[in-house]
Amino acid sequence: MKRDLECDLVVVGSGAAGLACAITAKKRGLDVVVIEKEPVFGGTTALSGGVLWIPMAPHGRAQNPADTREAVRRYLMQETGAFYDTATVETFLDNGPKMVEFFERETAMRFVPTLYPDYHCDAPGGVEVGRSILAAPYDIRGLGRDMQRLKPPLKTITFIGMMFNSSNADLKHFFQATKSLTSFLYVTRRLATHMKELLLYRRGINVTSGNALAARLARSALDLGIPIETSTPAKKVLMEAGRAVGLQVEGPQGTRTIRARRGVVLACGGFPHDVQRIAKAYPHVARGGEHLSPTPVGNTGDGVAMAESAGGTADIRFADSAAWMPVSRVPYGNGEFGVFPHLLDRYKPGVIGVLRNGRRFTNESDSYHDVGAALIRACADEKETAMWLVVDKTTLAKYGLGYVKPAPMPVGPHLRSGYLIRGRTLAELAERAGIDPAGLEATVRDYNLGAVRGEDAAFHRGRSAFNRYLADPAHGPNPCVAPIGAGPFYAVKVLMGDLGTFDGIRTSPVGEVLRRDGSPIAGLYAVGNDRASMMGGNYPGAGITHGPNMTFAFVTANHIADGAAARRPAAPVRQPETVE
Repeated sequence: MKRDLECDLVVVGSGAAGLACAITAKKRGLDVVVIEKEPVFGGTTALSGGVLWIPMAPHGRAQNPADTREAVRRYLMQETGAFYDTATVETFLDNGPKMVEFFERETAMRFVPTLYPDYHCDAPGGVEVGRSILAAPYDIRGLGRDMQRLKPPLKTITFIGMMFNSSNADLKHFFQATKSLTSFLYVTRRLATHMKELLLYRRGINVTSGNALAARLARSALDLGIPIETSTPAKKVLMEAGRAVGLQVEGPQGTRTIRARRGVVLACGGFPHDVQRIAKAYPHVARGGEHLSPTPVGNTGDGVAMAESAGGTADIRFADSAAWMPVSRVPYGNGEFGVFPHLLDRYKPGVIGVLRNGRRFTNESDSYHDVGAALIRACADEKETAMWLVVDKTTLAKYGLGYVKPAPMPVGPHLRSGYLIRGRTLAELAERAGIDPAGLEATVRDYNLGAVRGEDAAFHRGRSAFNRYLADPAHGPNPCVAPIGAGPFYAVKVLMGDLGTFDGIRTSPVGEVLRRDGSPIAGLYAVGNDRASMMGGNYPGAGITHGPNMTFAFVTANHIADGAAARRPAAPVRQPETVE
């Protein structure tokens, strides 16, 4: 085995947390190497929405100057319950705004404000705007020859490879393209530009969301001379006298060691594809249900396993061990399929979600995590955890459903593939979908009684600013509620997925990996989804993964750099010359 590389710090993983940690450490004077298991960099970040929840950051203070640190504390106490940790929360609140200011001042990172409300904005301390920011769009030609190493966005949520922000005006124009000349011209220009990009570069170059976040961070790391060694999986943390001193890795050069004078940072993306671990952590998997994760398939818990092998702990503590996401299986043909995350359709008026018994079970316009958690609990006595989103022909044409695009895009291919189910009547739809016909008919009848007035007596859709945020503001009186009208009717089957894990490695607030007795393992750190979430398995707002992850990566890097500076020998003091 070759020992052919030495550095101060080695970071395992190239998502937002790993790159943020590497950039901060490099700026503090450390020699840093990033290694990545996959042949592309960006990790889960590149597939994500790219939103960060950072209360009291400059953008949010401008939007909502009335927000206070005490309100944030109160909201987090409400949301995290027994998992509220004062030291961790205060570290986050102290450093979140500093992290944003540092990256905008020192790197290619740029953020823009969003209008996202907190997901439970009506709870004590919640707000309707000012805590979530978004990575600004980026032209990935700025990556130069490394452009092809950026992980592409999730295929199922692009349109022929073209990206959108979930809150972007682009989407409104695409929904209105057949009804508005302005929108039609806008869409025509967007498509023409995108087709030119595909012709010249074989991919879209103007990226948004998490792809923009990953690209901007990668550009910043590469500008600093930080190597990002792709196709280089870590196999083992090297320990000497109880201290992490490097890694054993594999790659194009074979098996080798990387010695790290100041430590090893694990940022491998958690364990959403660790089959054995999720069978214990995910209730629906434990009872035999299916789980589809749109996260990178390489996120198999490598960091968690390496931490445990070095003496760390990663217990399953949270009732909801991951950020739940309702998803559907998209057949591509030839036995291949994609995973579609239902980020937008559930909020639209005229869309309801029902169980196999035909009954609704939750407010469909709540956050994806809340709907997912409700689905898991509603199916507690079932082997399969699934729901069906049901619409009429008018709603399908207006908004689409899942992977099915709005009119004028054809629905025939989706009917033939079995992704979209159609019935002339509700009973026929139910029979074809495997739903109880009488239950579905009764549900639609009861729902429609209030829906004609924009009311949802059962689950109060549209009651919160967040419910309404991704609905249809042009639809009244309730942007989330419309009756299900005349047939034919359509349905898409929805299963459980996730956007990443919440349970993970136990750490100190500064990211030190802890043994079971609470003592830190010298030189070993965890950031990102490898580190147990400060949210305790809860999802308070848009960006509560990236926001804390980048903040604590910033904190961890500064902690390591402070330690390195304290151990660095002082420069000899020059004695003044004596004048005779």
